Amino acid sequence: MRRNVDWMIEVRNESPRDYTAVRRINERAFEGPIGADIVDSLRGVAHPLISLVAVVEGQVVGHIFFSPVSIESGGSAYDAAGLGPMAALTEYQRQGIGSELVKQGLQECKRQGYTVVVVIGHPDYYPRFGFTEAVEKGLMCEYEVPDEAFMVTELTPGALHRRGGVVKFRPEFASGM
Repeated sequence: MRRNVDWMIEVRNESPRDYTAVRRINERAFEGPIGADIVDSLRGVAHPLISLVAVVEGQVVGHIFFSPVSIESGGSAYDAAGLGPMAALTEYQRQGIGSELVKQGLQECKRQGYTVVVVIGHPDYYPRFGFTEAVEKGLMCEYEVPDEAFMVTELTPGALHRRGGVVKFRPEFASGM
């Protein structure tokens, strides 16, 4: 838990009772149903998955999702985790909710054995958590996104040494790209 000036942030695993709140958070954050639809569709098919919520005073105010991705290179493939979507209610943004979700989510990825995490996200936000442009590590995104928005972090130093390839997301992401 992390204490803000006026409240405590609890980050925990999402449970079925959180689904409605998580859907509302994603719909508001992404101004429509696409992010929420992706989360709903991935819950049943992406394993292992990591889905965490941030709770303040008993209310779910933030959510982060990690799902498996495949990095394909030269006829072989290896697994990594993909971060996203991640969202917080507007009134709780810029108060540490997202940072706590990312930090604890990356810890959980490492605990589950992931050595690499990729994200398509804001280039001014994710570098504080160790993310760098994926192209610098020899990774390309299957979707057409700006190089500065497609980032990677190695949870195990050197995990991408002499490795590269094309990152393939779950098919459920295609609707949002």
